Amino acid sequence: MANLLTELPENLCEEVFETLIRSPFCRIERIVSFGHSTAEGQWYDQDEDEWVVLLSGSAVLAYDDGSRLALAPGDYVNIPARVRHRVEATDPAIPSVWLAVFYGASAQVDG
Repeated sequence: MANLLTELPENLCEEVFETLIRSPFCRIERIVSFGHSTAEGQWYDQDEDEWVVLLSGSAVLAYDDGSRLALAPGDYVNIPARVRHRVEATDPAIPSVWLAVFYGASAQVDG
């Protein structure tokens, strides 16, 4: 047994992406952020759909269409494939822990 909120990496220079489960059509990752954001001008543009829930901390997602979504613990969102998005901000005081489920035919490939 494991716990998503324990054994968090320390002294994070970059976000940490850990694959927890992988199958041909689904990949589940734990992502740990600590004041991180996606580099300015960089966008995630994935071949697979992504369902993500924020377990701790806070975050702001930005979309290529100019919309923004503030997330608190327990908030989740489904991001369809090819929807350009980025992490605009995460909590600088405590770790932001995400659980991301990538699904669809391309989920096997790291995105």
